This record gives sequence, C-alpha cells and structure tokens, in this order.
Amino acid sequence: MGIRSVLVGVPKSALAKVMPVANFRFYAELNNFLRPERRFTQFAYGFLDVATVKDRIESFGVPHTEVDLILVNGLSVDFAYRVEDGDRLSVYPVFEAFDIAELTRLRPAPLRDEL
Repeated sequence: MGIRSVLVGVPKSALAKVMPVANFRFYAELNNFLRPERRFTQFAYGFLDVATVKDRIESFGVPHTEVDLILVNGLSVDFAYRVEDGDRLSVYPVFEAFDIAELTRLRPAPLRDEL
C-alpha cells in the first residue's frame, strides 16, 4: 500500500496539494472487478509515478482485455496514454447497443465485433 496507506482519510482538496490526482469512473460490469467503495461512483486516485492508463486500470483489478473504450477529459485515448494530474477518466466495457467503431482508440475493432 505504501504512500496510499499513509494518506488514507486525507481530504481530497488536501491530497491534490500533495500529489497529482486523477478521477476515475468505471461503468457497467467493470465495477465487478473493483473494491466495493469504488463501484458505480467516481473516485480520486493520487499517484507519484508516471504510468499508462492501461497500468492504472489494471492496478484497480480491472483486466484491460475487458475494456472497450476509455475517455480522458471527454476524448477517446489508447492504452498508452499517460495519466496526468487533473484527468477525468471514464472506462467502459463492451457496448452492446451502440457502434463505437469511429470512437474507440484501443484496438482496430470494438470488442463487440471481435466476440
């Protein structure tokens, strides 16, 4: 747990002054991989290292192979995107009813098309 365990309970406003913070929100069945307190809600994550969005997602227990779309500040990104201070990340699983082929940056075709 390292530095995170030391900062448990620190208000988000104070945390933002100590280290970079990104806000994550996972949708639909991706919540099944998260700890209960992080499910179906946006949560702040403080970090000191530079990492890709793929690494951050997997650090929460969500396999990147289950992710079909990542939006950072409203824009689609690929797994190589480096998470930055102030980012707002929305992480989506396979879309069943919408065609996101023109939007996704993660792979040549949406997961729905590969299944």
